Amino acid sequence: MSTVKRKALGRGLAALIPGAAPSPHPTVMAVGDGARTSGGSGLELIAIEEVHPSREQPRKLFDEGRIEELAASIRAQGVIQPLVVRKRDSGGYELIAGERRWRAAQRAGLHAVPAVIRDVAPTRAFEMAMVENLQREDLNPIEEASGYQRLINELGYTQESLAARVGKDRTTITNALRLLRLPEEVRDMVVAGRVSMGHARALLGLESNDTMVRLARRVAAREMSVRQVEGLVRRERDGDGNGLGAAPAPAAQPSASARDLAERLSRALGARVKVVESAADRGHLEIHYHSLDELDALIGRLLPS
Repeated sequence: MSTVKRKALGRGLAALIPGAAPSPHPTVMAVGDGARTSGGSGLELIAIEEVHPSREQPRKLFDEGRIEELAASIRAQGVIQPLVVRKRDSGGYELIAGERRWRAAQRAGLHAVPAVIRDVAPTRAFEMAMVENLQREDLNPIEEASGYQRLINELGYTQESLAARVGKDRTTITNALRLLRLPEEVRDMVVAGRVSMGHARALLGLESNDTMVRLARRVAAREMSVRQVEGLVRRERDGDGNGLGAAPAPAAQPSASARDLAERLSRALGARVKVVESAADRGHLEIHYHSLDELDALIGRLLPS
């Protein structure tokens, strides 16, 4: 294992580590098995197998596509921003910041990575990891809320002091913490992106967990807007006063001719088509797409040049 020293840290790292002097140029770059530097101190080149992810990492989900993109960048440019680690009692180093870079560096085939070693307690390491993820907007809403709750429980922050610490409004902290009141199944839907933050906040207006789960399933299945969910919640609350009011009447089923037309259009366009009948001999078509590429292909079929 070799050691690389330099006098200044990159801007990104200086923002994470108070007191570090920012440099206008991130001059350390790890490529392949080695690193190039322009001199200075504060960095070490660590064997990648000596670096271990933290079990306290607030971020639990990683986008495999984005990691692969970063790996391609590292193959071409190296690791521009160093990892931040702490020494483990059992040997090696524990990640504080940079797990996505560490994962991508492994895919890129690097055997060593540049890192800054910090002598901090586990709770302080978690706080640093939390702040770094928040600054990068890398956490999903439930991970963010869970991290806030841990900082409050373990470090004794109030919502006001925590908001100042992480650079957020107090109302942002409050709204995030409210998500932890959701039933586990609904929290999982939020993590998966099937239920948005707006939907979740509307569902919190219900008192019954069973009703929250039932309506969340309906939201995910029907791709309802936040306004529709808010109306649904109001009807549930007004139904019999306990959040278990009668659900709205189901939508009328399409006629046989509408279903046949939708099937034929779906086959012709290669996309899901819905025929919505609003009155006799009247209605509209809904053509669903899931990406801009799919939309371009649909336009090409509908408007051939």
